[in-house]
Amino acid sequence: MSITIVGIGFAIMLTLMFLGIPVAVAIVAVGALGGMVFYGMPLVDMMGGVVWTSFNSPSILAIPLFMLLGELLLRGGIADKMFDAFAVWFDRLPGGLLHTNIATSALFSATSGSSVATAATVGTIALPALNQRNYPISASLGSLAAGGTLGILIPPSINLLVYGSLANASVGQLFAAGLIPGILLALCFSLYIAIFQSNSGRDVELPKLSLRTKIGYLKYLFPPLLIFGVVMGSIYGGLATPTESAALGVVIALAIVGTMKRLTWALLLNCCMQAARTTGMTVIVLSCALLLNVTISMLGATQVVTQWVVGFGLEAFTLLLVLIAFYVVLGMFMDAMSMLVLTVPIAVPMVAAVGVDPIWFGIFIILMCEIALITPPVGMNLFVVHGLRRDGGSFNDVVKGALPYVGVLIGFVILIMLVPDIVMWLPDRLAGR
Repeated sequence: MSITIVGIGFAIMLTLMFLGIPVAVAIVAVGALGGMVFYGMPLVDMMGGVVWTSFNSPSILAIPLFMLLGELLLRGGIADKMFDAFAVWFDRLPGGLLHTNIATSALFSATSGSSVATAATVGTIALPALNQRNYPISASLGSLAAGGTLGILIPPSINLLVYGSLANASVGQLFAAGLIPGILLALCFSLYIAIFQSNSGRDVELPKLSLRTKIGYLKYLFPPLLIFGVVMGSIYGGLATPTESAALGVVIALAIVGTMKRLTWALLLNCCMQAARTTGMTVIVLSCALLLNVTISMLGATQVVTQWVVGFGLEAFTLLLVLIAFYVVLGMFMDAMSMLVLTVPIAVPMVAAVGVDPIWFGIFIILMCEIALITPPVGMNLFVVHGLRRDGGSFNDVVKGALPYVGVLIGFVILIMLVPDIVMWLPDRLAGR
């Protein structure tokens, strides 16, 4: 096995995707056909057992449960109240409701785990209010698209669950590693808004609310904070696995929606159907990635790439800078989940060879996925937020609004490279290191 063959296989996969072949088909075509060419049918026959063993795991069950949790928050009306609560506190800050977009996205991310769901949910709630107060459309759409990316960084995160499965890393450690960077990144987004979007929405007279009224709105933040506290507290308190904590979150969400008298059979069925569709898409891509991993492992492709990279004598910081450029370009043409499952099997051993911690690298690659979500031409969040518009405006508006946040994200990635304890402090403390 040579680096040339590995490069050819990767190039074939990318070509198939660029030609419009579904991502799962492109991955399994190269994985299964490559295995057949080099090892024949015995390798292909064993792939089914590998996939079954990987999916016959309690941690995989957390994916549909977290998906269902996000749907209940959206359709149960909890997310609407979250936006209202943040709006009364942030609307007088420089940038006004744009801060509300980021704050609501961050809190919704702490219970959802999906970037697309976060962007769609907060965008549906926020856009009417933003338009009513004459916020610039590009600034509004950009903040919603960028805020939505927090959905895959702030735990619980579906992408971190997938990364943990592919990299054989602790999901609990990954969730802990994503918490502080997620909060800091949300603050960085708000700092950008305060500096560069400070005049947004200032041409509309805002109603004055008493402090008592504002404090009264804080009760609407209690349900999502309760769910987040139970989910994360049960994990780190040693009371539940990530899967069991997800189930606890769903039960609490059902109780809250029931208390609000919005829980009906129709709503529950709709939530389950939407969660099943999203889970199905994720699991199909993940299963195809596992098939590819079998071929990669048997051919020794990981060792070949690792030795090739080590041969350049690159330090960890330099290699990570190269990976930033690689992922930014790749993310322009590939969705975040596909990019994750396609590159993790090769990238993790490669960076581990130069001393990069797999937990830290999990946050690094999630941040790269966030960039992919808001970079044209195929940034998923850009399309989701643009699709919420009702004025038929240009797609360039959301691109123009989101691109500055790409710069913020790249700057934040370099920050965690310079100060890795931003990522590793909390998981190290929880692990007693």
